[in-house]
Formats: sequence, structure tokens, C-alpha cells
Amino acid sequence: MTTITYNVPGIHCNHCVHTINMELADLAGVQTVKADLDSKTVRVEYNAPATEQKIEETLAEINYPVQK
Repeated sequence: MTTITYNVPGIHCNHCVHTINMELADLAGVQTVKADLDSKTVRVEYNAPATEQKIEETLAEINYPVQK
């Protein structure tokens, strides 16, 4: 299992947290998602077929791009 934490400055409210959690949890291979409003981070634990690229693309598609 791989764990990654992203900085997502677009997280502004609990609705944002809920949306991110629900959308990423739907990706095949994603085991856990924890978006955090206070730190503006998203922690994802995943296995194949999920990839870091697919997770980042999904965040961008739902208007929560990762800050690198």
C-alpha cells in the first residue's frame, strides 16, 4: 500500500472535504481518503490500479488541484 499527502489549497469548507473524500473513495484501488480543512491536505492510501497520477487528475477534475 502506498500513502501520499497532497497540499490542496482549494479546500475552504466541510463541503469541499466531503466532495474530495467521496470522489477519491470511488477510485478503484483507493483504500482510505482523509481530506483536512485545517491543514488543507488530502491523505490517500492506495493500491493498484490507483496511481498518483490518477488521483491528481481526479482532484483537478473536481476543481481541487494539487499544489506542488
